[in-house]
Amino acid sequence: MHLPESLQDLANSEAVRFLKKPKTITRIFAGVFSLIIFSSLLTDGYQNKTDTSQLHCVLNSNNAACGFAIGAGFLAFLNCLAFLALDAHENRITSAHLKMTFQLLDMILAVLWALVWFVGFCFLTNQRHRSPRREFLLGNHSANATIAFAFFSIFVWIIQAYLAFRNLRNDIPVPYKRSLDEGGMVLNTLSRLPAASSINMPNTGPNSPSYTSSALSPHPAAPKTPRLAMMPDS
Repeated sequence: MHLPESLQDLANSEAVRFLKKPKTITRIFAGVFSLIIFSSLLTDGYQNKTDTSQLHCVLNSNNAACGFAIGAGFLAFLNCLAFLALDAHENRITSAHLKMTFQLLDMILAVLWALVWFVGFCFLTNQRHRSPRREFLLGNHSANATIAFAFFSIFVWIIQAYLAFRNLRNDIPVPYKRSLDEGGMVLNTLSRLPAASSINMPNTGPNSPSYTSSALSPHPAAPKTPRLAMMPDS
């Protein structure tokens, strides 16, 4: 069964191929998790107690816990949107140095966000356990959802950091690669020269014919002395 031509073109389009990338998928998941974290506490995270009308954070009445989750989730969501926009225009970046800087920044931020959500998960879980039961009539499910998606965000950002590190390692330019290859060729050529020249050099050892004939001769050749030419008197 073959798909229609229009659907095949849609499947092979640049937008679909961009959405199929593992880095894009993990970034979308990280953005959705961050959206759930800060929106849950922003809508139902502050409730009033049964005996007062003042709003308190559902996490042990600790406004710092709700503020941390809302602020970190909102910033992480903006981070995902910004890098999704940069990923969409990554092919238009011609400078290798700028692309390497962008990938290095992506890896560093992913590691930092993984640490932030690890600390946030521990902090929010501690505040949740300290919260008195049935202190608030509403907001308990929002607190549980925030803690759960903070836990999931740790692994998503770790995967994002790994993908950024892999892309950075694959795209690092190797400087002077051509000169190194040429230098290796020159060294190989020079190493072969002595072997080739030893074949053409005359053999003057004891096994050479000239050495044998000179050794068997009873009258060794005397060295020639230079002759002095007499100049006539003018």
